[in-house]
Amino acid sequence: MSTTIIWTIAIISVLGMLLACVLWLIAEKFKVVEDPRIDEVEKVMPGANCGGCGFAGCRAFAEAAVKAPDLDNNYCPVGGSDVMAKVASILGYEVKAKAPQVAVVRCNGSCSNRPSVNVYDGVKSCKVKASLYSGDTGCAFGCLGCGDCVAACKFGALSMDPATGLPVVDEEKCTACGSCVKVCPKHLIELRNKGPRGMRMYVSCMNQDKGPAAKKACAAACIGCGICAKTCTHDAIVIENNVAYIDFTKCKLCRECEAMCPTGAIHAVNFPKPLDKEAVKARIAERNRKAREAAAAAAAQAAAPETAKENKEETK
Repeated sequence: MSTTIIWTIAIISVLGMLLACVLWLIAEKFKVVEDPRIDEVEKVMPGANCGGCGFAGCRAFAEAAVKAPDLDNNYCPVGGSDVMAKVASILGYEVKAKAPQVAVVRCNGSCSNRPSVNVYDGVKSCKVKASLYSGDTGCAFGCLGCGDCVAACKFGALSMDPATGLPVVDEEKCTACGSCVKVCPKHLIELRNKGPRGMRMYVSCMNQDKGPAAKKACAAACIGCGICAKTCTHDAIVIENNVAYIDFTKCKLCRECEAMCPTGAIHAVNFPKPLDKEAVKARIAERNRKAREAAAAAAAQAAAPETAKENKEETK
């Protein structure tokens, strides 16, 4: 009896050792060696796992950053330049400084500017509402007011203003992760550069209807008149699909477009002084007058040789 037990233990022990050796050999054969720098990069990441970088989370971003030849296509909007400088230091890369951004809601269709024409009595979700119809106002391009963007923000940077029915961005909390941009079914939220000292200009409208229809739907709508584009001397404004757009990379913050906009669709943020529209309009008028005089003088100068030639021929 004791011999049987001893043999059983011995056989099981030998089998256990053989299987352990087999498992060790398999593990060595198929093991995946992970770059230790991935853990180092992940430690300096903010840990928000918001997806703003384009990856599933901070770990996935760290893996992509380590594998990439440089950091040109990898950027963490939550951590910003400080975090990216740490990542670059770990990986031995150079990182280009990127201007901080903030979410901007491009809709000024408040309750007073854009009155309701019907009552929505359904699931409180912008996505659901957009799939059913164009909205409960006359503007088919405006904010639906159900707050999907607020729910999507992990940083508490968005809230619904009960007075206007529109989302409000707290730029101190906004990390420009882009979650609100992705979730808005009307594509009204855009990430724009914060600008020097937080000052920036943007067109707070996305209505693509023609002027009269847009104005009828919302008192503060962009009517695509093009006055702002003609006024801008920096080529920063374009009119596309009946709505103006300000290129923040070209805008010099002169605020001339704001002064000339007939509907107030162009908004200026964080400027220290209120806009003196009359003074700006007078400056623009003076500039246009000088431009006309210069053009007339140039035309006269160009015509002078021809006139002299004609007079000479008549004299002969």
